[in-house]
Amino acid sequence: MNFAGSTHIHLSAVLELRDSSIRVQVPTYKSYNLIGNFYTKRIQHRARGILETSTVFQKSNTKFLVNATSGHPLESEPKAYPNTPWNSAKNALDAFYRFSRPHTVIGTALSIISVSLLAVEKLSDISPLFFIGVLEAVVAALFMNIYIVGLNQLSDVEIDKVNKPYLPLASGEYSTLTGIMIVTSFSIMSFWLGWVVGSWPLFWALFVSFVLGTAYSINLPLLRWKRFALVAAMCILAVRAVIVQLAFYLHIQTHVFSRPAVISKPLIFATAFMSFFSVVIALFKDIPDIEGDKIFGIKSYTVRLGQEKVFWTCISLLEMAYGVSILVGATSPYAWSKVITVLGHSVLASILWIRAKSIDLKSKAAITSCYMLIWKLFYAEYFLIPLIR
Repeated sequence: MNFAGSTHIHLSAVLELRDSSIRVQVPTYKSYNLIGNFYTKRIQHRARGILETSTVFQKSNTKFLVNATSGHPLESEPKAYPNTPWNSAKNALDAFYRFSRPHTVIGTALSIISVSLLAVEKLSDISPLFFIGVLEAVVAALFMNIYIVGLNQLSDVEIDKVNKPYLPLASGEYSTLTGIMIVTSFSIMSFWLGWVVGSWPLFWALFVSFVLGTAYSINLPLLRWKRFALVAAMCILAVRAVIVQLAFYLHIQTHVFSRPAVISKPLIFATAFMSFFSVVIALFKDIPDIEGDKIFGIKSYTVRLGQEKVFWTCISLLEMAYGVSILVGATSPYAWSKVITVLGHSVLASILWIRAKSIDLKSKAAITSCYMLIWKLFYAEYFLIPLIR
């Protein structure tokens, strides 16, 4: 149809506009302009509606994708509150919560409490002196933990924009200066508390963690060890498996209880088991981050070997560790220890295997969710370790 019709036709025509159920009679020479204007307005109106609907859908879809791909039940996306003093405080706490990487904070606190209990020999050891010693160790270690995870975020802002856009530095909630101030303050407070307490095992645990955590992340010549898969895994193993077990046990044993250093069977078991767990955490954490690591040249084992191979290597290592734990528990001379540790490790091994078999390795959300399950199994192990006798 040609909407630019001739103006020399003088007949009348009837145009029915059914949209509003109105019958309109107009001269033919005006009908074409009327039809053109009417449908132009209709098309513009509908186009605006489609555009607005599309924009809303895109925003909603983007929010959904952030939730789906983050997969961190302990690390939610930023929460938006109305701009009031109380809500500003909520926003600040929420940002700091995500900055502190809560799953690592929980793991650090539980590990220190659990290892400290290994030094308890009799009921009278559970005293105010013991609780103060544990509290000193936990607070100092958590300060250092926040320094280490904060420095890692400062060094990985561009990578985190791809892998973890919900983190405060990657999302822009924190400026670089804010991040530097936080990590500097917490490292100073950690060393200050370690020095004031006067426990050499505690101070050396903080110092070695500081050195390894800095070398792991900071982008300086000969450092940024996270670029090298084996060295990165060794850093995490040294801190999580060796320093936490030995140093904090010796802090309670020698500084709090004033006893000679004794390496017990439960301590050896805890160190060996957590060595397996630390290697798994070091390998598994890179599986959901493969996209950003490829872009920025981080040669993790996942980038080099592929997600599936690294995934099943991690599951196999943990299942082997659980198998050894069941054997160790079965050799305990105490019936209560034997039952709890054998049954407990059997249940944890079954949970891991069932979950691993159902994972869709093409889904980042599913892999990240499995990674958080491994952290929960890590927490659960620290409830069992004090019962190994």
